[in-house]
Amino acid sequence: MYDNVLLTGAAGKLGSVLRRHLAPRVKRLRSTDIAAMAAPAANEELVTADLGDTSLAAGLVKGMDAIVHFGGISSEADFDTVCRVNIIGFRALYEAARLAGVKRVVYSSSVHAIGFYEQTTVIDSRDPTRPDGNYGVSKVFGESIAQLYWDKYGIETVSIRIGSSEAEPSNRRHLLTWLSFDDMCQIVERGLSVPRVGHTIIFGASRNDATFWDNRYARHLGYQPKDSADAYRNAIVAADPKPDRDDVVMRYQGGIFVK
Repeated sequence: MYDNVLLTGAAGKLGSVLRRHLAPRVKRLRSTDIAAMAAPAANEELVTADLGDTSLAAGLVKGMDAIVHFGGISSEADFDTVCRVNIIGFRALYEAARLAGVKRVVYSSSVHAIGFYEQTTVIDSRDPTRPDGNYGVSKVFGESIAQLYWDKYGIETVSIRIGSSEAEPSNRRHLLTWLSFDDMCQIVERGLSVPRVGHTIIFGASRNDATFWDNRYARHLGYQPKDSADAYRNAIVAADPKPDRDDVVMRYQGGIFVK
């Protein structure tokens, strides 16, 4: 694990989980968000910051070895709003990281980078992106910036195309896309500890029996999911016994974002 880690989006649902997971595993954790955060751990710094304010990027990454980037706009919105934070702000963070000598980034990409693939299609990370909205476009941009900064400047990145990371799955689509919090933390930890990753794209899902993702090109990360949505299958199917197969939520990998 890297000694000094910046965590963005630290007040969010997933960021809050990662704060608790990362603090005991690194020397110094710098957690940042635009929203208020719970009290810090002994080795944790809290920094309130708007990732859309590009003037703050250099200060956020100063003294850091690695970045776990879970910040930004996390849902569909108008393009200008998404662009300010997820595109312009994200690019500024990478450029600041380059100037500061940051070695590794773990980036929360999304299923919405490939959301217009149908659920009957199995894809891997080398298939073309098919974003399902402005948010998905911003995640494709993020993966492209990660690739550029690896090829041109040698900053390594693990881009996690997160499916549905919830406390537990709650609908039929989640039977294919669910990523438990523990499994999410495992991917992040592997992303910070595997010696060589280049730019690796991994689909973030737990050990679900049904899947439309092939992680063959991320095997070197050594990710071994422990949880499975199948433990919830009977309850989910009972709650929705006759799904509308023509509904885009049931048809496309991006679910409701395709609407």
